[in-house]
Amino acid sequence: MSSFETVLDQFGRKRVLVVGDIMLDRFVYGHVTRISPEAPAPVIETAGPLDVVGGSGNVVRNIVSLGAACEIVAVVGRDEAAQSVGSHLTAMKVSTDGLIEVEGRVTTVKTRFVAFLHNTHLLRADTEETTPVAQKVEDAIIAAVQSRVSAVDVVILSDYAKGVLTPRVVAAAIAAARQARKPIVVDPKGLDYARYRGATALTPNVGELAQALRHPVKNDEAAVTAAAQALADEVECESVLVTRGERGVLIVSRDREAASFDATAKRVVDVSGAGDTVVASFALALVSEAGIRNAARLANVAAGVVVAKRGTSQVTASELRDLLLSRPHFEMREKIKDTEAVEDCVAAWRRDGLTIGFTNGCFDLIHPGHVQLLCEARSRCDRLIVGLNSDASVRRLKGATRPVQPEAARSIVLAGLAFVDAVVLFADDTPIELITRIRPDILVKGADYRIDQVVGHEVVESYGGRVALVDLLPDSSTTLIIDRLKADAANAVAGLAEVK
Repeated sequence: MSSFETVLDQFGRKRVLVVGDIMLDRFVYGHVTRISPEAPAPVIETAGPLDVVGGSGNVVRNIVSLGAACEIVAVVGRDEAAQSVGSHLTAMKVSTDGLIEVEGRVTTVKTRFVAFLHNTHLLRADTEETTPVAQKVEDAIIAAVQSRVSAVDVVILSDYAKGVLTPRVVAAAIAAARQARKPIVVDPKGLDYARYRGATALTPNVGELAQALRHPVKNDEAAVTAAAQALADEVECESVLVTRGERGVLIVSRDREAASFDATAKRVVDVSGAGDTVVASFALALVSEAGIRNAARLANVAAGVVVAKRGTSQVTASELRDLLLSRPHFEMREKIKDTEAVEDCVAAWRRDGLTIGFTNGCFDLIHPGHVQLLCEARSRCDRLIVGLNSDASVRRLKGATRPVQPEAARSIVLAGLAFVDAVVLFADDTPIELITRIRPDILVKGADYRIDQVVGHEVVESYGGRVALVDLLPDSSTTLIIDRLKADAANAVAGLAEVK
């Protein structure tokens, strides 16, 4: 078993073959402001669809995002959705040679209608064909797998029960992987798990585990452990990794070793595709010498990352390093940004479905009141931007003797706080222009203000954002600290004079 440092470093040298049901995940986002007069249904004002590859394609996205190379074998129709799938794979630098086009078969498309507010899923509409592929197509899939298996480190079967992974295809893929001495990890579906016999590992959720064993499985550690061990024995696989939703994951091996890991997500935005992330990260960790226990732990952390993002998302090796190795996401100076750079950060964070918070101030001498304000602000959002008054701005607001510390020093102290994600200087007396450009989801100030006194409240409220006031520590301010220092210095001088 290698360290996580070593494991993550090996990802970039691995190649994975993914075989299974590819699809197009289409997200239609919009605002819901009313109920239809025609029926008791919400009316969504859409902002246009966002397409990403899903199913086995989302496994590929996670593999590539983790830094490994990937091959895919899948079946598509000859339609617009297939063209979109191919374009997305090409953009990821994944070959489309393994896409087998079948005349008359539709490419699976899952269309989700999602309200921006709280990322609420209103409806999912599926276009799909689930009949097993014909023998001729099976032959093409098997040939494609056999021609690729020797050049990869691990094979993943991503089964969404859309008719591609027939018993014959599964048996041939497992046989080819075993002959090439390559592990094969299966994300299973259906009732007949006997067809996965000989696989290295299976990654069912609790519901799928119950279906496979044909009896209910209570989602507690003892019951899931017993059920997973029974499945490992039945399918003759080395290990079974069970995903348990908000209870994390549990791994068992055929030699009766078991371990469980609590869920790591502090906030769940969207669980779509989390299973794809689990199988991708688990398989990569296995062939990077993590051992099954640490591979399960890594997969659990990876799942915690993606469920905090919007849509079918992926995890990066950098994100895993931050969490598994307890490293800061970036150096302190990299947190200090100009307006254009922070706008780029905001755009990237929003693509991941994260909420943006903003607060501002002079932050001249950092004291407990500042720390409490920033900590409270960060607890209300996913990323916190701090607007910092420039030196000239502080002088205009506080007088010629301020700031005590120059803007470079104040910036680096703020950037050193773990709950601050970005620091941006502004030269005006107020941050109104900065707020207008960033458009934070939440604007935070101390409770010594009223909401109508908070600069930028009208801007934030105009697009549905909110203003939050947090309690401040009493008798905690830079001015009080300076006054105390002056009084202490005066008393010291007076004491010296008395001595003389």
